[in-house]
Amino acid sequence: MNKEYSRLLNPSLEHIGAYTVEGGQEADVKLNQNESPFDLPQRMKEAILDEFKREAWNRYPDILPFRGIKAYAEFAGVSPDSVMMSNGSNEMLYTIFLACLCKGRKILIPQPSFSLYEKIARLLQAEIVAVPMREDLSFDVAEIIRMARDEQVGFIVLSTPNNPTSKSVTIDEIRRIAEEVEAIVLVDEAYVEFSRQESAIGIVMDYPNLIVLRTMSKALALAGLRIGFTIANPGLMAQIVKPKIPFTSSRLAEITLKHVLGNYELVEESVDYILRERGRMMETLRTFNSLTLFESDANFIIIRVFNAKKVFSNLAGEGILVRNVSGYPMMENCLRFNVGLREENDLLLDTLRAYS
Repeated sequence: MNKEYSRLLNPSLEHIGAYTVEGGQEADVKLNQNESPFDLPQRMKEAILDEFKREAWNRYPDILPFRGIKAYAEFAGVSPDSVMMSNGSNEMLYTIFLACLCKGRKILIPQPSFSLYEKIARLLQAEIVAVPMREDLSFDVAEIIRMARDEQVGFIVLSTPNNPTSKSVTIDEIRRIAEEVEAIVLVDEAYVEFSRQESAIGIVMDYPNLIVLRTMSKALALAGLRIGFTIANPGLMAQIVKPKIPFTSSRLAEITLKHVLGNYELVEESVDYILRERGRMMETLRTFNSLTLFESDANFIIIRVFNAKKVFSNLAGEGILVRNVSGYPMMENCLRFNVGLREENDLLLDTLRAYS
């Protein structure tokens, strides 16, 4: 870009890059974005579209998606004024970060974790306090608390189960952090349906400094519809939604959500399938002497191989797309892949056995 105009941009842009997906988003076996392998049934799609056809497409949706908020509040067992719906959980990440951070404000992020946290924090010129995971990639809760106190951190973000490590914090550890640190604590539960741990939604009303973030992109198989939710006590919610962009959730998203929540047994069936396949895949991977397997609490698995770049390339050559997460701290030569259909998983395992 012309240097004359680059000086007019946010200087933080020099330290961040645009989001990319190595290898693209098309493959015979696509296991690189932690998506559900199950699409909605055709009959449900038709019912959703039939209802959406009756909407006035020339009119704005509600300023905020009140019908979607009410439906999810009933599902989650909380009051509607404790809930906000968004265009994917990433939109609420930006909204919450805007509400909680500014230049010089400190945010604690366990490392490695979801890359978007650091990106937004840098855009807002906040100061990042990084707390490394343990060697097995699990959370070091004692160190999180110590660093938050010593550095006088005002905002903590916890991805649990964590992307990209697939590890979780327990509900008791979340309680401990919320109680022992004078900070707002954001718990991002994008993968919680696959976790052995309890959701923090059950304790969110006990703590005025706790926020829970949920997405419909993973277990609910709605990545293409962009639906996310935030849950917090009403007082905190009233503040953190102030930067939210209006009209970002479409009526199509609200209608789809209603149909999926009304047929939640389909979600439970798909989660059961994924968990069975996760267990089967990990049992097989433990027999591979050429790699290190990390225990998973999500719908994806992390392995460490001798040469991740080479194995990634070999898999791509066979039409199998995984994620090379070697660029994250502590994850040198690591690959990440979500659990797919059984035949996709078998093809991945057979190819890994040959190439890893």
